[in-house]
Amino acid sequence: MAADSEFSIAALFAGTHEDLPDLQPNILTVCTGNICRSPLAEAVLAARLADLDLRVHSAGTQALVGHGMPSEARALAERNGVTPVRAAAHRARLLTESLMYDADLVLTMTAQHTTAAVQLAPRRLHRTFTVREFARLAATLDDGVLRSVARASGNVRSRFNSLVQAVSDQRGVAARAEGDEDVIDPYRQAAEVYAQSEAQLIPALAQVERVVRLAMQH
Repeated sequence: MAADSEFSIAALFAGTHEDLPDLQPNILTVCTGNICRSPLAEAVLAARLADLDLRVHSAGTQALVGHGMPSEARALAERNGVTPVRAAAHRARLLTESLMYDADLVLTMTAQHTTAAVQLAPRRLHRTFTVREFARLAATLDDGVLRSVARASGNVRSRFNSLVQAVSDQRGVAARAEGDEDVIDPYRQAAEVYAQSEAQLIPALAQVERVVRLAMQH
């Protein structure tokens, strides 16, 4: 993209989040029971972004509170760089309004989860995406554009929120998805379903990582 286009986009977002306190950016992942998909997303993102100062956590719209990840989900986590201790430590918790409003970015596993999450916290609409939607929209913005948007903001959290807003604004611009953008629920399903769920989720997390790193680089 041409440099003048980059700067015009940056100007659009300049100052948008200047008033945010300089706290850790906060990413919340959401599924139903909070034992398979959202803790897998949480753990993989946390492992990949371990060198950065941010918080990644998860919750479920109908959480099996206190339960851990099933062995199949733990195996997927470990295969994607999560330590066995980290995978075994997870305990499910319920999605709440407070968790939603604390989050700078909410990544759900299905459109149904997005609806439930936004009903809890309507003002988080523009920060809430299915993880595959976020990845699709983020892919339409190259690194140069995202760096320009980030440079127009203040502290790290402000930069992070500016990039989330930039991705959100692509909803009215980017081509629509072909089919749904859900991550299939593998709970109590065959190994093939776990593999399908992994194949839908993990590539999307790579785009999330890209955006986060561009927001937080100095």
